[in-house]
Amino acid sequence: MDEDAADWDDEVDASGLICPLPVLKARKRLLALPPGAVLRLIATDPASIVDVPHFCAQSGHALLDQAEDGPRHIFRIRRG
Repeated sequence: MDEDAADWDDEVDASGLICPLPVLKARKRLLALPPGAVLRLIATDPASIVDVPHFCAQSGHALLDQAEDGPRHIFRIRRG
């Protein structure tokens, strides 16, 4: 995944937080963004690799990509 900040509009660093906090923080931030905006979410909770795609599917957001960077899971989510 490209680390260029031009690839996203806002970011949530939920490192160190456990389920369901990364998803709840992403949800709150996405609601504040206009439709089509891209949020970059960083999480260290291993459950996030299941929780974030499920959240996107249930909420009408598009999971653009996800990657691992050591213990960090990095997601780019386009607001639906």
